Amino acid sequence: MPDALQPIMTWAHELDLEVERPSEDTLIVSLPGSQRQQVSVAVTATAQALVFESFVARGTDEDPAKLHEFLLRRNAKAFGAAYCIDQFGDVYLVGRLPLASATIAGIDLVLASILGMADGDFNTILQLGFAEAIEREWRWRLARGESTANLAAFENLRPQ
Repeated sequence: MPDALQPIMTWAHELDLEVERPSEDTLIVSLPGSQRQQVSVAVTATAQALVFESFVARGTDEDPAKLHEFLLRRNAKAFGAAYCIDQFGDVYLVGRLPLASATIAGIDLVLASILGMADGDFNTILQLGFAEAIEREWRWRLARGESTANLAAFENLRPQ
């Protein structure tokens, strides 16, 4: 049987992306982001498909229903991957590509979708799930004169 992960290694090499191979049937591809520095995607070859999985954010206790509603609504617009949660409420993106469709174009489509969602939705996910923690961080940094540069995306949560 040919190596089902070879097209991904070729794709990543062409784009000069970092790839690790922790096992014979799994690759981890590191994709550059803008809201997130990096989006790591594990790609596992099964007998029928390539399975793509990417951790997005840890679960939240603040307002999980609001976060889950956003994720479900976002899934309706998604192509190639979908949000899901695990038993702890952590948020992941999962995609599947039949081996027959595991071409450079098919792989590019799924990985671009995962990158677009994980990176593009990241600040919204953080704001929906961790607004109180972000507000506390603003207060703590302002009170101590610490840099707030990495909180710029959450200016609307800055205490008045």
